[in-house]
Amino acid sequence: MDKKILEVEQKRVDYVVDEIKHQLTSTAEQLGKALTERRKVEATYGDTAKVNLAEVDDRMETNAAIQQQKQLVALAVENETILTNREKNLHLLQKSPYFGRIDIAEDGEQETLYIGTSSLITSDDEFLVYDWRAPISSLYYNGTLGPATYDTPVGSVDVELLHKRQFKIVHNQIVKMFDTNETVADDVLQDMLSEQSDTHMKNIVATVQQAQNEIIRNTTSDLLVVEGVAGSGKTSAILQRVAYLLYHAREKLDAEQIILFSPNNLFSNYIAEVLPSLGEKNMRQVTLMDFLEHRHRGFTIESLFERFERDQQNLPTVTRQIRDFKESSSFVKLLEEYLRQTPSDLLPFSNLVLHGEVIIGKDEIKAIYTSISNRFSLPERFTQTKNALIKLLQNRTRAYAKTNTIEQAIENLTDSEYRQILGDKEGSFASYDDEYSFVAYRLAKRHLKLVYDAIYNDYFVDIYQTYLNFLNHLEPAGIAPKAFKESIYQSANDIELHRLRITDAVAIMFLRDLLTGSGQNHTIMYLFVDEMQDYSASLLLYLAHAFPKAKLTLLGDQSQSIFTDNPTRKGTTSQEQTLQQLFPQKRLNYHELNTSYRSTKTITDFAKAILAASKIEAYSRAGTLPTLVQFNDEEQLNAAYPTIIRRELRNNKIVALITKTAAEAKGLASQLAPTIELTLITAKTRSLKEGLLIMPIYLAKGLEFDSVIAHNVSTTNFTDHADEELIYTIASRALHRLTLTVAGTLSKIVADSNAEYELLDNLQTIEGGTSNV
Repeated sequence: MDKKILEVEQKRVDYVVDEIKHQLTSTAEQLGKALTERRKVEATYGDTAKVNLAEVDDRMETNAAIQQQKQLVALAVENETILTNREKNLHLLQKSPYFGRIDIAEDGEQETLYIGTSSLITSDDEFLVYDWRAPISSLYYNGTLGPATYDTPVGSVDVELLHKRQFKIVHNQIVKMFDTNETVADDVLQDMLSEQSDTHMKNIVATVQQAQNEIIRNTTSDLLVVEGVAGSGKTSAILQRVAYLLYHAREKLDAEQIILFSPNNLFSNYIAEVLPSLGEKNMRQVTLMDFLEHRHRGFTIESLFERFERDQQNLPTVTRQIRDFKESSSFVKLLEEYLRQTPSDLLPFSNLVLHGEVIIGKDEIKAIYTSISNRFSLPERFTQTKNALIKLLQNRTRAYAKTNTIEQAIENLTDSEYRQILGDKEGSFASYDDEYSFVAYRLAKRHLKLVYDAIYNDYFVDIYQTYLNFLNHLEPAGIAPKAFKESIYQSANDIELHRLRITDAVAIMFLRDLLTGSGQNHTIMYLFVDEMQDYSASLLLYLAHAFPKAKLTLLGDQSQSIFTDNPTRKGTTSQEQTLQQLFPQKRLNYHELNTSYRSTKTITDFAKAILAASKIEAYSRAGTLPTLVQFNDEEQLNAAYPTIIRRELRNNKIVALITKTAAEAKGLASQLAPTIELTLITAKTRSLKEGLLIMPIYLAKGLEFDSVIAHNVSTTNFTDHADEELIYTIASRALHRLTLTVAGTLSKIVADSNAEYELLDNLQTIEGGTSNV
């Protein structure tokens, strides 16, 4: 780059930095005044709005004063919030004012625009920096030089893209600058990809690729599906998409109305800094297990991790068949049909019991339910039954309030307890008898609170027995009747012990919601699911049901189907076709991201060779071949680990030793802890650390590390077709270095592939290398 051009651009950076400092000073002053004003308004709130209930006119005047004061408080808080957000965005810009520049011509007039993480406007309304999410900024990501178009709320605009320049600015100094005709200059991307990993994901706003940008800026699809190979930036793109949606719908969309289902709590923490780095609040995050356990209070749900570990113990074929059946969309349809056709007298209603005494019997409940016309839907009949039960309980509460038990309870109350029950009603009764009746009813209702709660929470029907009745009603084709009956017995036993497997947990939630009309959240507008390949058809259908107003964004990689036998891998039906059949009423927009940017080309090529049908394309970042270190047995391998690990720790900030199972990870951590500082990653781990991490593969999904050591890729450890995905997933976690260790014979999955690696057959050659395979 020409030195004079660099000087000109640096002068502009200096000018922008000075403007940021000026605005920070001004904003800090305004924020201080706003804080003082808000406190002043709050302090005078009580004096201004003292309640006077003596006269009608006084009450009206008081209400008006209260409303006026509320408005003043709201305005003060809003002003303070605006200034706080402005200060936060200025601090973000201060770190790196912008990363891109475009020169355009529109109607014969030329204009230069600089693109950054947020807008910077002077007091004279001059745009020094454009927010990357602004409509015109899309030219930076999508356009090549020449005629170009960008969309605005009032239509598309045609321009000529004359020039595109990219910057890397560190501590207000331009350290790199490139002119390019591409979406993102290769030099910029190479520089970013060559960096070492971190304990938190970084935003990719400066290096968004065109395919990713189309995903980010999509606002019309009901169902956006991103099928991306490992390292293709699908999760990064989705987080940028959240920031984009919040920017463009700021008046009607809040971060609390967006929810992301993430694979585990470790991953949730890993991505937690991306949105704040773009000036946005984090959306709501939940793991599947947290979601399921919240909806099955008092039950322990088997996690995907636990199921994976159990599956390693020679899972019978019929067990897989039953699981696939229960997780299918056809199973959900059978459940819906069963509820529609089941006679009301067959529903297993439950007695409402308090301290061993039946307050409302199940026969009474059944009589109420059957008396309601079946012209009403199931949820409507259920709601009417619930309302009738509440009225019935209120009558029994009034009767109970007149008993000697309540009379004695009132006599035992202290003055303080008595007045507490009266609350704001004290002094408002016409007679003592009225006051006494009020207190008696309150005490009676308090005594029967558990029964009221049982009605409100729909405990008067046994949902779990209803589910077992449904299962006993089925005769699934292709599954041995005896095996299916045994599975029902297993489900019944699990329910008795207050534990559930995921397949049953999802089905029971569906049944409960369809019967009672509960379980739906109408406030969530966008639902994101990461690692969609781990979600069954029934689970995806339930999430769409549970969040009926939400637009869905699903992202994943079929080649990383660790927990499920993905249905689209069984036949000719594509992922896109499967999801369209699953959600026929939704407008589906399908994207494939096949270029992997995470790993060096040699590592990506290795991972690709493991899966013969993989669509993965390697980005051309140079690196060394993966290394394979082979030993006679596990004793030799384990003895060599300190040497292997120390070699990797010399030049890498984060090294991950990845195992197949949690038991292997725990065993290695116990063995290595006396000699090497390490962190054992478990399902309860919330954050990453630098140094050596030891973890099972299912906890590494979505993460990346400078160096990865794949533990014991032998014929005894990785045997069948399903293990291909495991080796692929392990290999694709590595940024710069990949080492495979083997005790005994190398797995045929690797040996029979055309994967290239450097073979080291003993510790004497571990520092060098002997042969390429």
